[in-house]
Amino acid sequence: MLSLFVRENTYQVRVSRRPVHRSVTSKAKRSIDILGALLGLAITAAIAVPVAVAMALDSPGPLLYSQTRCGFRGRRFKIWKFRSMVVGADKLKHLVINEAKGHIFKNENDPRITRIGRFLRRTSLDELPQFWNVLVGDMSLVGTRPPTPDEVAAYDSSHWQRLNVKPGMTGEWQVNGRSEVKDFEDIVRMDLDYQKKWSLIYDFNLICKTVWVVLSKSGAC
Repeated sequence: MLSLFVRENTYQVRVSRRPVHRSVTSKAKRSIDILGALLGLAITAAIAVPVAVAMALDSPGPLLYSQTRCGFRGRRFKIWKFRSMVVGADKLKHLVINEAKGHIFKNENDPRITRIGRFLRRTSLDELPQFWNVLVGDMSLVGTRPPTPDEVAAYDSSHWQRLNVKPGMTGEWQVNGRSEVKDFEDIVRMDLDYQKKWSLIYDFNLICKTVWVVLSKSGAC
């Protein structure tokens, strides 16, 4: 734990001397995030009750699930989702086989996922509460995948570059085979490509692709 703390703070000192990525300082992007988040939260509130009822019948427990993630320059925050796993799923993680390669965890048939949870994930409805993270500024509508602290603890110096922008609800990984991409190095490549290509138009294109992916393929688990 001490090693992770030292590494994170060493990184933050180092990157604080670098120019901030233009997507982070863009007032237009932030304005779009706020407007999108307000609309998204209205939708989230509208479906919260039916989701809560279905969840109570399937797997009693809290409606929302929070987890610590690392955002811009490694800053930690609590990410919010509709709960898609059994209560106490984090404590059962060591019993599930990791099918991914590198610093990411993924199992297509994770037994901790509930029946309603599989539907929420397939339709990406589980991620709607993240609009709150966007509203408060921890995340953006479009960005990179927010990693967990234990994933970051194993990063090489080159991997830290993916944290030079805010994490997003969607991004390159989500629209380019999220379920099929199981190599962490491929995710890093996508995240760095996003940073190079970034523009407001590019963000808009990724949002449109996300909607198409969700509607045409019923989301991704």
